[in-house]
Amino acid sequence: MLRIAVASGKGGTGKTTLAVNLAALLADQGHGVRLLDADVEEPDCHLFLHPRDESSAPVDVLIPVVDDARCTACRVCADVCAFNAITVIGSSVLVFPELCHSCGACPLLCPESALHEEPRTTGQVRRGTVDRPGGSFELVTGALTVGEAKPVPVTKAVRAAGEREGADVVLVDAPPGTSCPVIESVRGADLVVLVTEPTPFGLNDLRLAVEMVRALGLRAVVAINRAGVGDDRTLRYCEEEGLEVVLELPDDRRIAEAYSRGELLVDALPELRQLFESMWRRIVNAVTAQEVRP
Repeated sequence: MLRIAVASGKGGTGKTTLAVNLAALLADQGHGVRLLDADVEEPDCHLFLHPRDESSAPVDVLIPVVDDARCTACRVCADVCAFNAITVIGSSVLVFPELCHSCGACPLLCPESALHEEPRTTGQVRRGTVDRPGGSFELVTGALTVGEAKPVPVTKAVRAAGEREGADVVLVDAPPGTSCPVIESVRGADLVVLVTEPTPFGLNDLRLAVEMVRALGLRAVVAINRAGVGDDRTLRYCEEEGLEVVLELPDDRRIAEAYSRGELLVDALPELRQLFESMWRRIVNAVTAQEVRP
């Protein structure tokens, strides 16, 4: 199973555009592909792919619950909590579920066994089938419940769903940035495709993303969206850092129009299929070169 993560140092670079079009292209070519939308705070792959027969499952985390009859307000639970999710006021113990990281320390260390854990739903994982002329593929989407502050458990659930058998290629549409959800999304990838645009802001955030990927011991390649705007500093940076540019998607009004209509570029602008086909060949070559490296 080949695992490819599509990430970016900032939002709005075209990461989802690349992920959904690559998934559609691979399905058309007969590959067994599965696309994971791990941008759980704002999933949008389904807007372009329109999956059918969707099913959903909740994502639960364990939250401590206090048994007031047994609790002596000894403060052990509050002292051990590194996230300030428990506090003691007088003889009352208050739990703040939004802050809890479900580490399990408080029920384990409570001397009176006055704490137990109960599940709390923080999001859901949806599965659906996307039909293409060359075959169908599965779209797995994570959606964080509105108001929840911790997306990582939902991200982990999406990744777990993507590890099932039945796919030759797993594409992960990661959230933007370099925070914990991004790290969880790209962890274990055979290759990370970093999407950027040739602007000063794009280059700055590309640098941060490259540092993150290298700190994780992963290999990255770069895809440049809106090629032709700005200057050549992004290309020069990639050359200096030994980063292969696998795609230069032109700055074309027709691309923006197709995107605004929720259309796939490989369908709306068939001449772009060659660019995505070339990108996929370069991705496979990059992974192969990595595997044979001594």
